[in-house]
Amino acid sequence: MEDVTSGLAGLTIDQIPVYLLKTKSSPVDTYEEHFDSLSNAKYKPIFVPVLEHMFRDDALRSLRRSAERFAFAGGSEANDAYLRRATNNPAKKYGGLIFTSQRAVDAFGYVVSKLDPSKLGALFDKDMPLYVVGPATARGVRSLGLPCPVLGEETGNGEALAEFILDHRKSLSQDVTQLDNQTLPLLFMVGEQRRDIIPNTLQSDGLSAEERTPVTELVVYETGEAATFEESFTRLLREAKAKGVKKQWVVVFSPQGCEAMLNALGWLEATGKYSEARKQAVMGLLKSHIVTIGPTTRDFLLQEFGYEPDVCAAKPSPEGVAEAIVAYEAS
Repeated sequence: MEDVTSGLAGLTIDQIPVYLLKTKSSPVDTYEEHFDSLSNAKYKPIFVPVLEHMFRDDALRSLRRSAERFAFAGGSEANDAYLRRATNNPAKKYGGLIFTSQRAVDAFGYVVSKLDPSKLGALFDKDMPLYVVGPATARGVRSLGLPCPVLGEETGNGEALAEFILDHRKSLSQDVTQLDNQTLPLLFMVGEQRRDIIPNTLQSDGLSAEERTPVTELVVYETGEAATFEESFTRLLREAKAKGVKKQWVVVFSPQGCEAMLNALGWLEATGKYSEARKQAVMGLLKSHIVTIGPTTRDFLLQEFGYEPDVCAAKPSPEGVAEAIVAYEAS
């Protein structure tokens, strides 16, 4: 079990712990970067993983076979002719890839790590777009070392990315988007729990036949609440209290783990509902505040537990969360 209390190491008396209920992104986590840069490091970001992500081995094996059989390569007639002779798989299968989560990047990164690095230039078309949501996902995809352009990092959500893709594809040649006069689908690597906004937007009946873009979804990972989360978070809170922490923030990113979080804080009655009296009794002089990444998680806490978070971020981003916290404290 990961010792999350190690995140408190080096905490100074002037710092406020900010517990980020998420797995730290790799190679760089933008939440850590942003909070480290605020107010002379007034806030200390500490990661507490809520979810366990398990790769689907069958999907990863299929992806590796697809890559080795040039499903992501081709584009020119000369190259296609060579590939048709070199493999039993006669044609490029995808016109681009879509990444909207770090877990999908990690899964595809595992596949890429099994490929011959000297052949990546042949296995991946240099003009094939890799579409991403946000700078963190962009960094992760770029770290894979593929020769393809990484696009869309300025978008902040799936809806914005889908509109970006539709607009960007107008600038692409048919060598990238089509094969044998058929539009190539975009490969969208997802978890088993996901929204349909991207495939629905790209394949909308309201689009013209030229604009409509087929999407192939592949579930590459599954997600569940980590069995050790509540225990780990409880230990972290106890350690923080023992260190004399006077104020702390908890950043909640999804409904998953909310009950375990409130249990660890000691704020739930036997009925499973939030109790202000229990909060005051348990916390004492320690001020504990909750901020949610957006309205979905805020509404879940209110409807399921009768608890209204102190603040909800206006934007689901490091800047949005930090601005919400700073504005709350200023008021």
